[in-house]
Parts: sequence; structure tokens; C-alpha cells
Amino acid sequence: MRFVCPLIVVRDVEVSRAFYEEVLDQRVLHDHGENVIFEGGFAIHLKSHFSDLIGVAESDIVPRSNNAELYFEENDLDSFLERLKGREAVNYVHEPIEQPWGQRAVRFYDPDMHIIEVGEPMESVVTRFLESGLSIEETARRTSMPEEFVRQCV
Repeated sequence: MRFVCPLIVVRDVEVSRAFYEEVLDQRVLHDHGENVIFEGGFAIHLKSHFSDLIGVAESDIVPRSNNAELYFEENDLDSFLERLKGREAVNYVHEPIEQPWGQRAVRFYDPDMHIIEVGEPMESVVTRFLESGLSIEETARRTSMPEEFVRQCV
């Protein structure tokens, strides 16, 4: 058995597809109409069709459950945040924050109220700390990453 991908349910495939392509730079791998699979390893599925597939009422598919997220990484988080500011009505879970381990991230909702997180890759965090003058040992402690990982980022 192998895991294939997470699938999220959406009200409007075209709106969600455009969101993932335009905001998060995702590319479509397969478009089956009511089901779209992205190269990033996840899929969206039309709510009305999905409820029929699993045999539940559409009203039983609850938006904004806040119990899962799709996680993306962006090397240039500052540019992404600027681009996000230019979008109408971004509904933030929270503004950009710095996690205790130094990674900066932002969370917001997609058009169907699924949580999206965009964070810096840990390689970028380590590089930022090293460039700020922290030693390899200090960076490893600050980021909770092994010293070997930090050395590989030099």
C-alpha cells in the first residue's frame, strides 16, 4: 500500500484551482473536471460530487474546521508576503510570525476556508541566523536543528 495525496473538498473547482495556481504557484498535473491534482502532491475535489461519492449530505462537509492545513515553503518569504498583500480579501489565520525555532510563517484560509501555511525552509532560517553572526553551535541551539544540518547549510 502507498499513500497517494491529501484531497480537500471545494465548492468551486475553478476558483480554487485559480487560487492555488495564482497565489501559491502550483501547477496542475491532472485535471479531471471535478477533481484536480497538483504537482505539489495534493488534490481538490468538487464538494457536490464528493458528497455523493461518500454518501453524505453536502451540509455535513463543514468549512473552516481548523483541524488541518496544507503546508508550503517559500525561500523568499518577504516577497511572497508582499504579493499576498496585493490580493483582495486575504483572510488570515494570523499575520506573519516567527516560531520559537526561528522559522517565519504565515497562515491564511483558501477560498473554502482550508488553512494554508507558508513558511521558510529551515535551510533559509539557518542561513539567516548564520549571516546574522550566530555560530554553528548557537544556530543549532536556536533552531533545534542538528549541528550537522547547520554545517550542510554553510
